[in-house]
Amino acid sequence: MLPRRRILLGGLGACALSPMVQGASPRRETVRMAFIDPLSGPAADVGRNGLRSWQFMAEHVGGQAAPDVRFLVAGFDNKASPRESVNMLKAAIDQGFRYIVQGNGSGVAAALSATITRHNQQHPNRSVLFLNYAAMDPALTAERCSFWHFRIDADTAMKMRALVGFMAEQPDLRTVYLINQNYAHGQQFARYFREEVERQQPDLEIVGEELHPLLQGVDFRPYVRRLRDSGAQALVTGNWGADMRGLVRAMQDEELYIPVFAYYPALKGTPRLLARSGDRLPVYQVAYNHSNQTGPVGELASGFRQRFGEELVTYAAYDGMVMLTQAMAYSGSTDPRDVAARLSGMVFPGFNGPVQLRADDHQLQKGLYISRWQPVDARYPLDLEGTGYTFAPVQYVSGADLATPVRCQMQRP
Repeated sequence: MLPRRRILLGGLGACALSPMVQGASPRRETVRMAFIDPLSGPAADVGRNGLRSWQFMAEHVGGQAAPDVRFLVAGFDNKASPRESVNMLKAAIDQGFRYIVQGNGSGVAAALSATITRHNQQHPNRSVLFLNYAAMDPALTAERCSFWHFRIDADTAMKMRALVGFMAEQPDLRTVYLINQNYAHGQQFARYFREEVERQQPDLEIVGEELHPLLQGVDFRPYVRRLRDSGAQALVTGNWGADMRGLVRAMQDEELYIPVFAYYPALKGTPRLLARSGDRLPVYQVAYNHSNQTGPVGELASGFRQRFGEELVTYAAYDGMVMLTQAMAYSGSTDPRDVAARLSGMVFPGFNGPVQLRADDHQLQKGLYISRWQPVDARYPLDLEGTGYTFAPVQYVSGADLATPVRCQMQRP
């Protein structure tokens, strides 16, 4: 960890620095962070876990790294709607929040990023910084990039490069089937999968491709029957939340135990469901973490589980708090303008090694794991949701190997 400087204390509004009065006891400055994601409805379980993750990391990482600063993370329910997200953003700004956290939905992220950029142009003294921890549309760091937007997850092009690269190494895998949610993420998942297959494994045949309504209580049994009838050797899906659980449940009901390659099988409730069939259903995950991370973040994950009775899923919250506290320490400021300028291009210690926020587009350059659902063992003893099973890493792809060309024409203030 690089050395820190003391952060002086300022007001709660724009978080500007103010000189300390000689002989006065220092006050803790409050940095307000608005978490804007679904906290009600069918995606509430995912949103609430994410909120708790950021609050926990703000307390245990932010509070220790920046003792003069108190990080307050408050939830704003956007009901998974871009329009409601913009309304929540305006409410948060009016209440003095200058840091925005969001991850569920690239359409939401695009609306927030555009609105924040306009706000900062019109109100430079009340600037707002946007931390995107999971919205993966590559456009957000390309043609829609913004100086005020920082993505601390891999985009879907990077994840697909890692996933298809691993699939290309499976000598007997010749046919696959795609099932995805019918919105921006699901559509992009399918698109980037096709493009990456053409680039890395052109002899892999996609024998079926379907999109279904998002989080609408879909009966997945007909989809699974068509999957089985296609003769596909594997399923590839970007489904998450209730839709991932519904798809897994249907495969178990139909006793179709072919490999599943996915982004989100570790989200809340899915591991417990997977355990119903033991390891008969081979599931592979691509993510920046796996279930047995060591070091400080592993200890924090254990503490999170003990406190909340659920798994830490949003490991990006750790990186987010580390990078914020380091940027604030080095800039000597908590003002988003100063922090954003320091974050751009910054190298900092992520939970599994040094990472960089690329200055050209503010895309985090970080490696990814391919992990497999399996029983715990001596090497990977930490299970998920009390199941006795875990996602154990089988391959790691470095950030350098996943880097994509810069397509951002960033306008800097």
